[in-house]
Amino acid sequence: MRKPLMDFCWKCPIPFLLFTKLIPMQKTILYLIFTLFLSNLALAQEEYYFPGEKFDPNIPSPSQFLGYPIGDWHTRYDLIVKYFEKLDQISETAQLQTIGYTHEHRPKVILTIASAKNMGNLEQIRQKQLQLADPSQSKPDVSTMPSIVHLGYGVHGNEPSSAEAAILTAYWIMASQSDLAKNLRENMVVHIDPTLNPDGRDRHSLWANSNKGFPPVADPLDREHNEAWPGGRTNHYWFDLNRDWLPLAHPESRVKVEWYHQWYPNVTTDFHEMGTNSTYFFEPTKPFGSENPVVPRKNYDDINPRFAKYFAKYMDEIGSLYWTKEVFDNSYPGYGSTYPDIHGGLGLVFETASSRGHLQASQRGDISFAFTIRNHVVNSLATMEAALDNRVYLHDYLREFFESAAAEGGKDAAKSYVFGDEFDDGRNRLFVRFLLDHKIKVYENSADLTVDGQAFKKGKSWVVPTNQPQYRMVRTMFEYVKEFADSVFYDASAWTMAAAYGMPFAAAATAKSGTEITTVATPEFTFPEGKAYAYLIDWSDYYAPKILFELQKTGIHVEAIHGAFSSQTQDGKVEFAAGTMMIPMGFQKLKAEEVSSKLKELAAKNGQKVYAVQTGLNLSGIDLGSNKVSAIQQPKVLMVVGTGINSYEAGEIWNLMDQQLGMPFTKINTEQFGRVNLHDYTTLIMPSGNYNTLSEGSVNHLKDWVNRGGTIIAMKNASLWLNQKGITKEAAVELADAPKDPEVLPFDTRNDFEGAKEVGGSIYLAELDLTHPIAYGYHRNNLPVYRNTDIFIAPSADKYLTPVKYTANPHLGGYISKTNLEKLKLSAGVVISSSGQGRVVHFFDSPNFRGTWFGTNKLFLNAIFHGDNMD
Repeated sequence: MRKPLMDFCWKCPIPFLLFTKLIPMQKTILYLIFTLFLSNLALAQEEYYFPGEKFDPNIPSPSQFLGYPIGDWHTRYDLIVKYFEKLDQISETAQLQTIGYTHEHRPKVILTIASAKNMGNLEQIRQKQLQLADPSQSKPDVSTMPSIVHLGYGVHGNEPSSAEAAILTAYWIMASQSDLAKNLRENMVVHIDPTLNPDGRDRHSLWANSNKGFPPVADPLDREHNEAWPGGRTNHYWFDLNRDWLPLAHPESRVKVEWYHQWYPNVTTDFHEMGTNSTYFFEPTKPFGSENPVVPRKNYDDINPRFAKYFAKYMDEIGSLYWTKEVFDNSYPGYGSTYPDIHGGLGLVFETASSRGHLQASQRGDISFAFTIRNHVVNSLATMEAALDNRVYLHDYLREFFESAAAEGGKDAAKSYVFGDEFDDGRNRLFVRFLLDHKIKVYENSADLTVDGQAFKKGKSWVVPTNQPQYRMVRTMFEYVKEFADSVFYDASAWTMAAAYGMPFAAAATAKSGTEITTVATPEFTFPEGKAYAYLIDWSDYYAPKILFELQKTGIHVEAIHGAFSSQTQDGKVEFAAGTMMIPMGFQKLKAEEVSSKLKELAAKNGQKVYAVQTGLNLSGIDLGSNKVSAIQQPKVLMVVGTGINSYEAGEIWNLMDQQLGMPFTKINTEQFGRVNLHDYTTLIMPSGNYNTLSEGSVNHLKDWVNRGGTIIAMKNASLWLNQKGITKEAAVELADAPKDPEVLPFDTRNDFEGAKEVGGSIYLAELDLTHPIAYGYHRNNLPVYRNTDIFIAPSADKYLTPVKYTANPHLGGYISKTNLEKLKLSAGVVISSSGQGRVVHFFDSPNFRGTWFGTNKLFLNAIFHGDNMD
């Protein structure tokens, strides 16, 4: 083991090279002075966070290891990991595990802490916990089972106090000599995730440390407290990972949920920060209005109040103010504090007033970083004490939860849900894998079925029975909810994941199923032999745009067939829809064998069926040389990002282009827009945002580019700006008999009354014009769409250019006010505006929402690849 000095001398202000040149006596004196300095520093720190406690001197405190008191700096994530590695090295009561990596390849770690005895039996403890959560197995003796607590911190990167609290909490559990700490070590297994969002944390830590003043500046206007766009809240792709426990769009969440299902913790924490002028929030959340409909009342009415008493006691002891019950949402299943509630555990959200830096002025005086950290430390300790005191109770509840879930599922009128898209194998595989990731049992459909007028073919559809332990997650995936106890939502009010994947599905009164699916198999692949006049690839599969881009990148010429037809192929007569790709062998720069070889490779990689035809004369419909067949221009795409732009929406687009399409594109900040030659690009994406900073010259250049044939893809209020600048001329929906607000209302109702007018996130049924290029690849004219805006635009004055509009009864799930619903019925989902030789494709829904609306991604990708044919 290294000497303590060598652990931190490289972080010391004295250069290491100077230290090595000192004579032995000087080294000894310096060593003693420096060790004494850090010992005093550690004692002072421990007294602030843990007054009156004694600690094991063999375990280095965070301040000893890092060389500064916790709260003086924002600790980089790699140093947090190194401290945890040190704890793992020096003690048999700690074990560090890397469960995965972020987009930026930072390790996702879990530090497990327990007594030496329990660490030696860790796998047996885990297996017993899994047995407890499985009602098909006998219930183990819970009286001897340790409590399983998962302390999760820092899902928002610029809410940094929680990760610092994680370091201190880990140290306290391992080193404290208090009776409570000893009891916890003997009767609990604690898993600490110090930072759920390492990429965002380091982005914010760099900002806060780089802009720190000496002394710190408390003025909220100081640069330190106002991050540059997009800020550190989100991950690499600017996603809010606190919403990703359900969608699993990112590796951080996928590995975390995979780990969660290996343990089923009794308690899971989720530590956050809020406005500087706030105090501290802990659960319970807002009764009924913020609660998830599938979670048993016992969670909200009994367990939460039990724990709240501990939080109040600990906060009272340090004199910190706090509040409960008023707001904060526990309804959306994708939160780190809600997902555990749907799995037999207790999820807990905590929010502390934020210093958003090292020191910031508030209405109660200056808030220090150390103060915010201490609030989270004491509630970490309170959580563990509450879990310890209620150990047997929580184990019994875990068992009861899954037993009652299976029992409720057995009584459900819907004995199963049947789903599947016979035209899109790629999206089917994505959804089946998604269900399996959430430990939902899925079976092959053993026979052709017709349910509620929908046909589900054997081999192209699957069955999810309701009588299973994950019944409540099954409801989450397939149920639409329209009735709510409240009309104000902190987040999305709808989350039906089958709709997000665009899956045809139906509830069946009888459960018939074949073999259980445990993995998603790679589809069998065959390639037509011999020469071909042309190759055809159906555009229906989710990954068809990906193979198109890859074919174009290799120099293969691809055309689109803008009409339905049937051809004689190696499989006989095959019907093809508009949008089908054609690779004509007589118009290739590459040699025929090169084209065939590359096509075979890319088709196998992307799971695409390739058809060969020997003639351009089709069996029916248009022929392959028709004027309705045109070359697909290889897109060169530019997207506006930066100050004023909605980073979430921009990140969703970036994630789609990178992770699903694999296509590089250019992102340019708003302040650089004036230096761009738009004529170097085919397509401009404008996410929602404020574009008023663009100069008059930039606007004129944009108008000229569009008029000369460019395609703009405009999202929501970007469309309003284009209208304002005269580039488009679309009209807002006006209700002739719209109800008026009361002239006078009580002041304290303002938040509820105004909040009820918002469309926070809900699901609607849209009607597609299947002949329009925006709908290429779709085979049903009805499609669930996600909307989180109250912008309502009327259908185009051109009767051909509203390819996506809402049905007469569009509301599928989530909250919407009556007035907004009436506006929605009269509005459009997608409108095309002609502008000279170019066009604007307006999206008023969210086709790429949270990286999981696979059912509507194709609309957006069609605008990229087929935009020049849309008007």
